[in-house]
Amino acid sequence: MAGSTSGTTSSNPSLNPSAPKILLAKPSAGPVPGKFGRGGGEDETAPHRARLPPVGSLNLLSDSWEFHIDRFLPFLTENTDFKVVGIIGPPGAGKSTIMNELYGFDGVSPGMLPLFAIQSEETRAMARHCTVGIEPRISAERLILLDTQSVFSPSVLSEIMRPDGSSTVSVLSGESLSAELAHEIMNIQLGVLLASICHILLVVSEGVHDNSMWHMMLTVDLLKHGIPDPSCITPLHSQSSTLGLHKEGKDKVHEVEEYIGTPVFVHTKLQDQDLSPPNIVQTKKALLQYFSSSSFMRRKCANKPTDRPAMTQINAKDTELLDLLMIPYKNKDDSPEAQCESYVSSLWKLRDQVLSMNCPSFTRNVSERDWLKSSAKIWELVKSSPIIAEYSRTLLSSGMFRR
Repeated sequence: MAGSTSGTTSSNPSLNPSAPKILLAKPSAGPVPGKFGRGGGEDETAPHRARLPPVGSLNLLSDSWEFHIDRFLPFLTENTDFKVVGIIGPPGAGKSTIMNELYGFDGVSPGMLPLFAIQSEETRAMARHCTVGIEPRISAERLILLDTQSVFSPSVLSEIMRPDGSSTVSVLSGESLSAELAHEIMNIQLGVLLASICHILLVVSEGVHDNSMWHMMLTVDLLKHGIPDPSCITPLHSQSSTLGLHKEGKDKVHEVEEYIGTPVFVHTKLQDQDLSPPNIVQTKKALLQYFSSSSFMRRKCANKPTDRPAMTQINAKDTELLDLLMIPYKNKDDSPEAQCESYVSSLWKLRDQVLSMNCPSFTRNVSERDWLKSSAKIWELVKSSPIIAEYSRTLLSSGMFRR
């Protein structure tokens, strides 16, 4: 099934002599180009020109907010036994580090480049963002990893802002927005897309007290309505065909539970006191209460048996619990006398849990290649969503954003 990465089937690319190569590392594309001296090279007199991903990049979603599949499609096969894991979070929270860990990247071996660019001291000092749009990779186990640009990112906002405050990027069909509002809508659109095309969505927050990602995911849950999963849109279907749903399923649309990726909430850079058992229990209780009325509370992912005593103490109904992982701040060396789990072991635990999750498949079996083609069509549905457009107008009328 499409929700599993274990086992070898007849579609295993290793048995196919014409199978594409595995993506091992991200080609170096240099600093993210843009305005205000961040790399230069961009003609600011033509802000509306659609820009393709830079040479060497495999971006699915470019900085012009357009979906491109041509560069990544050759790496995919007709295999239907794959799992899609996306990630979303603010800048500097460790998203790319987590995705490198999921792939199994060994940073200790000399000469090995990370698959996903990690924020360096230079990019941190210059307030740059490392990832633009969506950067994909695929492992030998057919695990499709989607690293994404940061949400709530000042550098992304500055990249799309004209001198008059308007946005250089068209995020809603036929509507001109201020850069601040466009940036807000971009974050929502990215979350809706990932919740629609991923089996697992890692929601990363920095620290234990930041709940901005929790609030954003509640908004994503609210605005995702009407966006199908990739298996409901085949390459032969047009965008106008009932949002890509098969005609024979039209009468059952409202009877079937709308698909949404399984969220895993990850809090990074935690201090020792944040990782004490009482504080972990309180954080889990807060998470459950925050999402108590959301569709995320519908348990869609049954893990393989693991030891989770703290979670069972909170609520005996384990099928209703959300997944929460706590990762401590990275120290130069982990003390053997530490009272809490180390940074490295926490990352290993995250990888083991994600890989062992047996998530529900999409509505129907879909191949890797068809998944990518359908994801491009879903992106067009997200950008033209009347619900997101109405949300944008509501924010505009509230006076929170300039016109």
